[in-house]
Amino acid sequence: MQDFSNKSALVTGAGSGIGRGIALAFARAGARVAVSDVDVVGGEQTVRMIQDFGGAGHFYPCDVSRAGDVSALVAAVVKDAGSLDFAVNNAAVGMETDALPDVPEAVFDRIMAVNVKGVFLCLQQQIKQMAQQGRGAIVNIASVNAYRPQNRQSVYTASKHAVLGLTRNAAIDAASIGVRINAIAPGAIDTPMLEAALRNAPAGRDQIIDKMSLVGRLGLPEDVAKAALWLCSDDASFTYGHTLAVDGGYLVR
Repeated sequence: MQDFSNKSALVTGAGSGIGRGIALAFARAGARVAVSDVDVVGGEQTVRMIQDFGGAGHFYPCDVSRAGDVSALVAAVVKDAGSLDFAVNNAAVGMETDALPDVPEAVFDRIMAVNVKGVFLCLQQQIKQMAQQGRGAIVNIASVNAYRPQNRQSVYTASKHAVLGLTRNAAIDAASIGVRINAIAPGAIDTPMLEAALRNAPAGRDQIIDKMSLVGRLGLPEDVAKAALWLCSDDASFTYGHTLAVDGGYLVR
């Protein structure tokens, strides 16, 4: 296990699913965790889960699609913790269910506002803070959709392509100031977002899972969390602009 004692970590979208799993893992590794989400109930529940095993977690409500919210979030975390050592930009909204010609403009705007603009705004503030410190590591959560698109998910897929582009270019911009930026592309992970997608899928749940993994099961948030913590650790000190697939072998098919 990584040792992040006396370090500060921020995880957006940490009120459930992958974000919650990453927040819990950081706390178990000794970090002070800033749990952020628009879902106050879910975010506070994550904090309670951290505190139940003696970890340090604090909740910060934030809509990552709003520049003022993001600026205030990073400022509050630094004020409370003294620094921002790690950040995981996980906040995202789910997949549309219509074919591209039928996707409402409002759905497009919302997905792009959270999944793309949200990562952009978070990167801006996180890099500025970490530049002042001369150190830091950031992980953006993308998706295997960025490599292999799915039916009726054109906007979501486009948003995750954008996350990869932001990650690579931000890594170039930030390397000289001591900040490492990478991404993770999760596959089929057992989360509320995936369960909602499976409920709307025309094929059976088990059939979809078999197609999405070489090992016949869904991944767990903990699987993604382990990858995120490694990317933030000194063990990954020579890793910049990389996207790590955590997908049960889905992309090798």
